[in-house]
Amino acid sequence: MKRNPIKLMPVLPALKSRNYRLFFGGQGLSLIGSWMTQVATIWLVYSLTNSALLLGLVGFAGQFPSFILTPIGGVLVDKFPRHRILVITQILSMIQSLALAFIAFTGIVNIWHLIFLSIFQGVVSAFDAPARQAFVPEIVERKDDLANAIALNSSMFNGARLIGPAIGGLLVASVGSAYCFLIDGLSYIAVIAALLAMKLKPKKLNVTNTHPWQRLKEGFVYTFGFPPIRAIILLLALVSFMGMQYTVLVPIFATEILGGGAETLGFLMAASGVGALVGAVYLTTRQSVLGLGKFIAYSPAFMGIGLIGFSLSRVLALSLLMMLIVGLGFIMQFTSSNTIVQTIVEDDKRGRVMSIYTMAFFGVVPLGNLFAGSLANQIGAPNTLIIAGSFCILGSLLFAKELPTLRRLIHPIYTKIGVIKPQPNS
Repeated sequence: MKRNPIKLMPVLPALKSRNYRLFFGGQGLSLIGSWMTQVATIWLVYSLTNSALLLGLVGFAGQFPSFILTPIGGVLVDKFPRHRILVITQILSMIQSLALAFIAFTGIVNIWHLIFLSIFQGVVSAFDAPARQAFVPEIVERKDDLANAIALNSSMFNGARLIGPAIGGLLVASVGSAYCFLIDGLSYIAVIAALLAMKLKPKKLNVTNTHPWQRLKEGFVYTFGFPPIRAIILLLALVSFMGMQYTVLVPIFATEILGGGAETLGFLMAASGVGALVGAVYLTTRQSVLGLGKFIAYSPAFMGIGLIGFSLSRVLALSLLMMLIVGLGFIMQFTSSNTIVQTIVEDDKRGRVMSIYTMAFFGVVPLGNLFAGSLANQIGAPNTLIIAGSFCILGSLLFAKELPTLRRLIHPIYTKIGVIKPQPNS
């Protein structure tokens, strides 16, 4: 008698859901292409301009639209079918990647093309990211499996983050950036096919006459009116602004400080992916959301130490180790934060809250990129990352101080939804 392979993976209960398996497989392939494109883009920008400021500007252009538009995306995600939104955003993302491939293959590429296409992708991501975040609870059949699904998403993201930059760096060095863009564009076919293959139960949408701006305001009031969600999002915003600056400064370290090239850039990015993958895989083995608060509290400090160590290193092996620590620290915070917020948020506000959560990461990162590029021009990339790491450590300490109070506020919610069993009356 054949055994169901899913039963052989008791620590991965989310994969029992067919729709989630389709989502997981399609996204996994596409994300590898996306990371290849990120490496190819920052290398192309640096090779065209040799400017830290323009590295920051392209990073800003690609993600700043999320800061402006993601809250609006959250309103739409709570009003329209999330599945339909995702199909549209994936098609548009495919078009953007193929356009990058076209201008790179034809040799007409210049910095303004890259900035425009980065803005276009940023607009698409402003609607795609909150839809993807809010869609996961719809395709996981058991609510108890949601934490595992979120951890698996992080494993998928960081597995791609490990594989994509390494392949991207090798491809850029051997055949050029255009092939990375082409592979990324074709990889979206897997996502779109997986989405269309899903069998979804009809979901009743909330019909309301409330003005969209009023619904947007309600989302902000709800998010920042509840101290645990507010604290989690503010810490994520701080780490996104300061800690993620390394993503646009890595080419400077790879070439000017470590004396390498595109392969070195790929390996440094992949090293952070290794650390992130290790953290994400560990979180998939956890059976409960309980205890994740301490990871949120202390992981930014771990990341900050890694950033400071990386900024001081002049040896590739040590730099790779520090990048691993940076990736591990960030993903432990990001995934733990996502899991807790998704667990405690009210379902009719999920899209709006997750849009603000997404804004705290994808929307704030470009501001940090622009700041990092400007500051690095003045004081150098190493000193910039020392400052960034110090702020991550400070944020960690402040959150840890408030953690006991936040736990007391979340406890009644955990009891209500069954995460914590109520104590019998004595």
